Amino acid sequence: MSENCTHDCSTCSQSCSSRDPKSLHEQLNPASSVKKVYGIVSGKGGVGKSLVTSLLASAMSKKNNHVAILDADLTGPSIPKVFGINEKAFADDRGLIPVKSKGGVDVMSINLLLQNETDPVVWRGPVIAGTVKQFWSDVIWEDVDFMFIDMPPGTGDVPLTVFQSIPVDGIIIVTSPQELVSMIVEKAVKMAHMMNIPIYGIVENMSYFVCSDCGKKHSIYGESHIDEIAQRFGIENIAKLPINPEIARKCDAGEIETLDVSFFDEFTKNL
Repeated sequence: MSENCTHDCSTCSQSCSSRDPKSLHEQLNPASSVKKVYGIVSGKGGVGKSLVTSLLASAMSKKNNHVAILDADLTGPSIPKVFGINEKAFADDRGLIPVKSKGGVDVMSINLLLQNETDPVVWRGPVIAGTVKQFWSDVIWEDVDFMFIDMPPGTGDVPLTVFQSIPVDGIIIVTSPQELVSMIVEKAVKMAHMMNIPIYGIVENMSYFVCSDCGKKHSIYGESHIDEIAQRFGIENIAKLPINPEIARKCDAGEIETLDVSFFDEFTKNL
């Protein structure tokens, strides 16, 4: 602790043993209430993080929970598209109102604020991080049981901002079968440990393909390594998602909430 310490951690850049991590948390809007928050992370792009976020939200919504998605992937937002959301978010005198999906999931994404969904977000890191904070503090998240935060890949500005600014109850790591990915997973695991964020589970996307003719499972991207990765890092909760053209079709059509998400039944029991 510095001899000039003011005991106001929110204005201090020093890292000391007396700092309370909660002091960095952004306050929710007074009209908001969020019970549980889970971050969906990956060490690299292209493994299906937004898909897993959407499927988890849909699965928990179908269990009669009020679910929300905070789309923190500002430069590559895809959540509104897979939920078939075309209208824009608006604000009232209380704050910004999220858009509700057909199945009742509250969504806030930068694409709901842009004039055109294809407009690029060409912003520097601090502006992006500030917007993510506002998505937490300025949006009216009303009586939310579960919030899922879809984060961009890697361990940069946005994941750091989320872990420091939002009271995250745990993270879910998304990976794919390639052996290379185990090294990337380790980066995400180490960041979570550094930030004292619990790891709830790991999801292996594109794990296998089931042939519609013979019913045999094929490992298109190589044999799965998820069990050994989970054992190595002490992660107990595991889910394996298949390669399924129907999933891709439903995402493109904005109908992800009509998918059967039974493969997440065990995974979501203790969320």
